[in-house]
Amino acid sequence: MKVFRWFLVIVLIGLGLAFYWFISNSRARTQTPEYVVIRKDGPVEIRDYPDLRLVTAPMQTKDMNRPFGMLFRYITGNNGDSTKIAMTTPVLIDNTPGEKTMSFILPEETVQTGVPTPTGDGVRLNHIPAARFAALRFEGSRSSETETKALETLRGWLADQKLASQGEPLFAYYDPPWTPVPMRRNEVFLRLKALPEKP
Repeated sequence: MKVFRWFLVIVLIGLGLAFYWFISNSRARTQTPEYVVIRKDGPVEIRDYPDLRLVTAPMQTKDMNRPFGMLFRYITGNNGDSTKIAMTTPVLIDNTPGEKTMSFILPEETVQTGVPTPTGDGVRLNHIPAARFAALRFEGSRSSETETKALETLRGWLADQKLASQGEPLFAYYDPPWTPVPMRRNEVFLRLKALPEKP
């Protein structure tokens, strides 16, 4: 009986390590925009991002499946050029009241070769101008509660640092829904008004 238990423990550990490798390898193979870290303080980073080109769909309800499906169809060929585009991370959520949206960041190679025109209803091209952002990493599944708590934490940190933000927050989700909650990378961004220099 003890031998079986040890065998079961070893199998479970092996499966856990294999799943961890799968998640880590998936992240490594998915393009993420490059940025420069100007300052780091615990879970908060101040980052410089280049201009980002996006494809955006409206979020009319809390359901993420519909806008995600619209954007996924765009990158898998439902566009003016029938071009397939690589999936990137993170998926961006803008919770501006009355104008909630989900966006995919377009890969640099697509931007260089020409961005296909969206053909799906409600799907549009968009961009985020180069800017400096404060970013806070937070844990948990996506919910209004976790987003509100993360945003309050980031705004509190900015207030302590006497830094001002502008515009609406952006929420960034890096992992697919089957990723275990403790392994998920979620972030909230606020664009900074002033540009603090590296200390």
